Amino acid sequence: MKPELILIIIFLYFGALLIISQVTGKGADNEAFYLGNRRSPWYIVAFGMIGASLSGVTFISVPGWVITSQMTYMQMVLGYLAGYIVIANVLMPLFYKMELTSIYTYLNERFGKITYKTGASLFMVSRIIGASFRLFLVARVLHISVFNHWNVPFWATVVITILLIWFYTNKGGIKTIIWTDTLQTFSMLTAVIITFIFIGKKMGLDLSGTIETISRSDFSKIWEFGTWKNGNHFLQHFFSGMFITIVMTGLDQDMMQKNLSCRNIKEAKKNMYWMSISLIPVNLLFLSLGVLLATFAIQSGIGLPEKTDDLFPMLVTGGMLPQVVGITFVIGLLAAAYSSADSALTALTTSFTVDILDNTGLDEAARIKRRKRVHIAISIILAIVIFIFEAINNESVISAIFKVAGFTYGPLLGLYAFGLFTKRQLTERWVPFVAVLAPIAAYIDRLILEWLISNYEMGFEFLIMNGLYTFMGLWIISQNQQQRSPR
Repeated sequence: MKPELILIIIFLYFGALLIISQVTGKGADNEAFYLGNRRSPWYIVAFGMIGASLSGVTFISVPGWVITSQMTYMQMVLGYLAGYIVIANVLMPLFYKMELTSIYTYLNERFGKITYKTGASLFMVSRIIGASFRLFLVARVLHISVFNHWNVPFWATVVITILLIWFYTNKGGIKTIIWTDTLQTFSMLTAVIITFIFIGKKMGLDLSGTIETISRSDFSKIWEFGTWKNGNHFLQHFFSGMFITIVMTGLDQDMMQKNLSCRNIKEAKKNMYWMSISLIPVNLLFLSLGVLLATFAIQSGIGLPEKTDDLFPMLVTGGMLPQVVGITFVIGLLAAAYSSADSALTALTTSFTVDILDNTGLDEAARIKRRKRVHIAISIILAIVIFIFEAINNESVISAIFKVAGFTYGPLLGLYAFGLFTKRQLTERWVPFVAVLAPIAAYIDRLILEWLISNYEMGFEFLIMNGLYTFMGLWIISQNQQQRSPR
């Protein structure tokens, strides 16, 4: 595709986002920025969260996974469903009962300020690195395919990208994002469906023939009940998916902020149930597209890429399909990337303003002024981290940093589990040490287990072990006192 065409697509897409921002951001106060005045329609939140759960990395990666692991990812999707049920019936009722703006305020009510700040800091470190990593990947794609054509430096590409995100989230915050997520989800699903249709036509298949081709493919295997050492084993996938959902949705301000914007707990549960059920056909569609893409590549004599992430973009932008497919792919990629980036910026602004800073004694005008300053500061931090990734210029090192950032979810899991399922109090000065040492101990044990057990590679279950070690560490530093009542 020509850079000029991609640039036009980008401008049109962001134009739509800015129009939504202007409409939803009128007269927005802090309550609107943080929680959408708790008036968000549950069905809009549910549809938008489908896109929010799929980052730019996922949009590209999921279809390519069929090359190495067939469709066994669906086992993890079923685990996601179980995790959402836990969130809807355990965490959300608690958060609504306490009328929280930031979910980490629970830690303050349950344990105290040090634990509260520790939990919020864990989220912020992970989200800053995660959001920067995803934006870095997309900014690099945009730079190579568009801006480099006019000799625009990479730093300028990053600044333009973040400035656009800041601009359409600055006023309305979560009130705006609820609606932009809807557009972004629609864009992603449209891109997948159009690609699916045109690939089938290119292969000379009607709908029934396409479905039959997918079902008969060697890439379409879903269930894996063989050796437990296999990283694709059903139990590993299911329970990993369950706990990943609990921590990366239920204990993540970014995702829960949208749920908390619903009118009440009843509507929030509706949102959660419908969104979780919808993820099953959506992910099945992504994986089915991957099977179709891989089959098309083999039949066309095109070698499957070594990096499975390259499968989707290689075929849809390689000139083998109509240009409309490439156009919708670019829109889908932009939607997937920025649906996670804009909500991360808003959540980080919320967490730092509410959790880290003390707004006690400030009137509404002063609080809005402070929040806007934090919003700008977080945007600058994201840009700086992206510049650091570019300076490192080593994909394996950057990916390692991204994985390390994910270690912070284990301590969050341990903290909330300890608060919910015990009545013990903590010697708070030791909590930050536990939060740092538990992931290190879990990682060391992971290396030992993989060395002792041949052909065993620990996957997402590392998260569970990380949370368990945190729980054990908190038990050691705990005191058997009366639980502080959260309101």
